[in-house]
Amino acid sequence: MTRPGPRISPALAGAVDLSALKQRPAPASEDRSAPPGAGAPGGTSPGVEVTEVNFEAEVLVRSNEVPVVVLLWSPRSDSSIQLADVLGELARADRGTWSLATVNVDTTPRVAQMFGVQAVPTVVALAAGQPLSSFQGMQPPDQLRRWVDSLLDATAGKLSGGPGAEDGEQSDPAVDNARALLDAGDFDAARDAYQAILDADPQHAEAKGAVRQIDFLTRATTHPQDAVARADADPADVDAALAAADVEVLHQDVSAAFDRLIALIKRTAGDDRGRARTRLIELFDLFDPADPEVIAGRRNLANALY
Repeated sequence: MTRPGPRISPALAGAVDLSALKQRPAPASEDRSAPPGAGAPGGTSPGVEVTEVNFEAEVLVRSNEVPVVVLLWSPRSDSSIQLADVLGELARADRGTWSLATVNVDTTPRVAQMFGVQAVPTVVALAAGQPLSSFQGMQPPDQLRRWVDSLLDATAGKLSGGPGAEDGEQSDPAVDNARALLDAGDFDAARDAYQAILDADPQHAEAKGAVRQIDFLTRATTHPQDAVARADADPADVDAALAAADVEVLHQDVSAAFDRLIALIKRTAGDDRGRARTRLIELFDLFDPADPEVIAGRRNLANALY
């Protein structure tokens, strides 16, 4: 079965012009072996302190190897220091699969301006020199864990770094085959290939994300084109509402899909309510946990349930 698929992408960080900071690369004599977190929030974070001098090397160039999470902070902000501590713990736990960079907005205002910072703390994730996702303010540790995992899922196999890269680690033929099938639009074969990878390695991030996306696309593209109109005509039809939400996500009308299912949860009970909640969570998982629409959707779901 071959079907065209929509572009399901996380929220971008916005229009961030980083080109002006490519003017001064880090000096060749710069010592990258300085104690982790020197000058960073709390002095204990494993992040690299970023200035105009080392921005290109530690953020832009480094983001071609692994995702770089940039924390823009101020020592005047308690939440900045708290967020740095949590991100630092995550970075330590993940052992080099992504890089934490810290920017003191008080001492490095030009870098902060380039990111368009309006409040601290602000976090921006980059890969291949481009912003992928961002958020402001302190977030719960479990949400930060999911956000970092989503970055790793989104960039898996697309950057040159990560564990084993410097040792000349070869690409996995099974993963290469699954990607080729997916690129060709052969959903059934691609899912089988990714599922085989997942069976051998249940924690394989790329395979988990790919199976989730393929399952959604396979289901959503079987719904009738007038699914939304059918659901609107009969609000009591649970199957119609589930199909309409899929189609709305397929067409990138994400908020409408979330709102539809939350309204369905509010007016149903028992198995119908459980089905609506399960479908909504499945749709949340297609996106970056830090996407504003997902954050709003999860908050509205909690309100609907409790």
